[in-house]
Formats: sequence, structure tokens, C-alpha cells
Amino acid sequence: MNANSFPLSRRAWLRQSAAGFGALALHDIVQAASSPLALRSPKIPAKAKRVIFLFMSGGPSQPDLFDPKSYIKRMHGQTISAPINKNELRVGTDKFLALATMGEVRPRGQSGMMISDLLPHTASIADEICMLRAMHSDNNQHQPAALQFHTGITADVRPSLGAWVSYGLGTENQNLPSFVTIHPDSDTRLYGASFLPAAHQGTKVTVPQDAKQAPIDYLADISGDAKAQRARIDFTQRMNKRLLDHVTADAQMEGMIESLEIAFRMQTATPELVDISSESEATKKLYGVGSKECDKNARACLLARRLSEAGVRFVQVTMGGWDHHGDIRTALPKSCAGTDQPCAALIKDLKSRGLLEDTLVIWSGEFGRTPWSQDLSGTSPIEKHGREHQPESFCTWLAGGGIKPGLTHGETDEFGFRPVEGKVHLHDLHATILHQLGLDHEKLTWRHIGRDYRLTDVYGNVVKEILA
Repeated sequence: MNANSFPLSRRAWLRQSAAGFGALALHDIVQAASSPLALRSPKIPAKAKRVIFLFMSGGPSQPDLFDPKSYIKRMHGQTISAPINKNELRVGTDKFLALATMGEVRPRGQSGMMISDLLPHTASIADEICMLRAMHSDNNQHQPAALQFHTGITADVRPSLGAWVSYGLGTENQNLPSFVTIHPDSDTRLYGASFLPAAHQGTKVTVPQDAKQAPIDYLADISGDAKAQRARIDFTQRMNKRLLDHVTADAQMEGMIESLEIAFRMQTATPELVDISSESEATKKLYGVGSKECDKNARACLLARRLSEAGVRFVQVTMGGWDHHGDIRTALPKSCAGTDQPCAALIKDLKSRGLLEDTLVIWSGEFGRTPWSQDLSGTSPIEKHGREHQPESFCTWLAGGGIKPGLTHGETDEFGFRPVEGKVHLHDLHATILHQLGLDHEKLTWRHIGRDYRLTDVYGNVVKEILA
């Protein structure tokens, strides 16, 4: 194999390596070509090249943010006839008191998309996003619901969405992983590779708040000599591969071999990439870097843009604090203030750089919140109530990547509880994400314990109504 046999992007990387990374030898390029992360072409026409997934962990309240109901507003504080199975256990919601939307939710932009006053920055990008108002999933508990959003299933260890995308397309930059997760949940299944090659699992990144904080655990090169480091890795790899020849197949060992190679390349590329000091003051201000309310998420979203721009295929940013079972009127504004500006800035920044067109951005929690109140104490006034989990319907928005901007898709009943139009299941959303990347969700499979597995299992339809 020679350099001319690689795709153009790989030849360009060879030139970059020769110019800027002198310690990288030709065998690094050969290794990259045979790697599980080698660049692969889409199987169908693609509208997006990469994904940024903004995960609002805890379940944002769609009645307060995007889907207000006049009936609930009129009935505020009164018992309503909830359209649910009476045998279901809903802790703290036995009175079924209607809880009116907090603040005003108004039409925004030329599209008239309904967005809360609590999200003024998101309101400013209303004509750039597509709002799904009838999303639904299958479990009302956080971990199973989050697991389903990330892996397609509620109670098993399966490859995550980012891992499937990595497996299907590889990485555009062999110096970086194809899948990065910023500030992830403690449940490693949400960014794991399961039975896929271990190279496809998400690389955990913590956004540095100062020069002493390492963004990626155990990545630092303590030798200070790239050639010596390369020699040590070569020796270790020869020993690993010799052992692998004896055991024929070992996913963990194969993942270790691959991780050593990419870790060596990342030692050169990553420090500069995660250092946002080179960004202009205007860009930092756009995201809210330095803001008391949103500095952490601002840095995470800015890093997500930098990683995507550098060729990382799938970037996941987790922003917690949305689980408002009590005193939602005090807690929700804080959650919105911590995320609104960074998320909206990401869309604006991507668009200004010409990246939004082929970058698919997804904003969502694992489920939504009920239109009736929740009183965990059983005695507090309604002004101190919160909302219970609601997987039956919730809101997700998307932007870029060939999705129709300014579109509101789907509608719920008068309670804001069950979808009545434009219903979109998580399997449908996953199918649509893969479709925009040029991957057929029915054909992106991996044989495991005797059967072919896929992200959408045996379900899912592409939501063609939202495609541009």
C-alpha cells in the first residue's frame, strides 16, 4: 500500500503529518488506513458530515419552554382528569393539579415558533432550528430513558449512537478520535461501544478551567521526547500483536492496540485544540465564556465547535440540572440561564463559519415533564410544586445537516400529554440522524452472538417531513 492509495483527505493528512508532526512515521499512516477509524464513504447521499448532540440531562420541561396549553393555563391549580392509566404509579401527582406555564411562551422569528422568555438566545435562532413537539420514548425513569436515547434500548449494553456513527463513517482526522463526549454522565454505557470495536467508544473530555487541569485522563506524554515515546509504543504494540495472534480475537486487546496509536497522535494534536485562548474575545463573549451563569457550558459548546471543525465525527455535550420535581419556578430559570446562550451561540458560530450546513445539531433531554404538578411533600403550596417525568411526549430541536429550518413538527393533545400529530419515536429520530449522515439504519449492522444488531433494532422510520 502506498500514500496514493488513500483518499485525498488521508493524503492531505500525510502532508500535514510530515510538515507538523515529525515524529510520525509512514507506518502511522498505514496503521490509520487499517484502523477501525479509517475514513469511510456514506452509503447513500449525505446531507451532514458530523453531529453535535447537546444532551439536557434530567428532562427539560416542554410545557414551560416550547409547548404551552391554554387549557392547562385556564385550569391552573385545579384538578384535571388526567389521560393516563389509573394503575400507573406517579409519585406526588395523585391530585393531578394543572400547573400553568411559567412565564410567557411566544411566537418567535418569521416562523412563529413557540419559545419561552426563559430562552431569549434560543428565541433568536428560531428560524434556524426545527422543533419536534411530539417526541416520545418508552421509559419514565432517568437511566433507562437516557440509555434508550443514547443506545436505542432501555435495559442492555449496546453501542451508543456516537459509536454507531463512528463505525459507519470513521474519522476525518486520524490525529483525533471519531467520537468525543464532553462532561459525560457517570454511566459509561451512554458513550460506550459495547460489541463494536473498542476504538468507536467515546473519548471522555473535561473542559479545562485552568492550565493545571488535564482535558483527557492519562494522555500527557511524560517522556517529553516524541521519538522515544514512538519507540516504546512500537515495542508494546509488537508484544500486544504477538499475543493477539495466539488468541485470534480479543476486542479489549484490539481496542488497546488502537487506543495506543491514537493516543500517541492525540498527544500532539489535542493540547492546542482544547485551548480556547486562541479564540477571539468576540467569540468567547458570544458563547458566554466567563459568565457566572454559563461559563462551563459555554466552554464545552465552544470546544464542541472546535472539535467538529477539526474533523471529529460525533461530539456529545452533556448539560445536567433539568430534573425539576420540586420548586420548578425557582430551578428552571437557572437551568435555562446555564445553557441557553452557549447552545444558541453554537448554532450562530457554526453558521458564520459555513459549518452548519453539513453539521447536524441535536438538542434534547431523555424525556419531558408533565402538565400537572408534582408535590413530593404532599403539603406545599402549588407555587413550590414541580413536574413529574413524561416520556409520552417531549420536545427536541435540530438544526443544520439538511433539516428544515423554522419548522415546528408535531402536536400534542389539549393537556400536552399525548401526541396527536407528527409523532416521532426515538427509533425514528435515530433513523433520521443516520440517514442525514448517509447511513441506512436498516443496513448499518454488526453480527453479535448469532444475529445482526443495529441502532434501531427492528424499528424506526426516517422522518421525511423534516428533511430540507
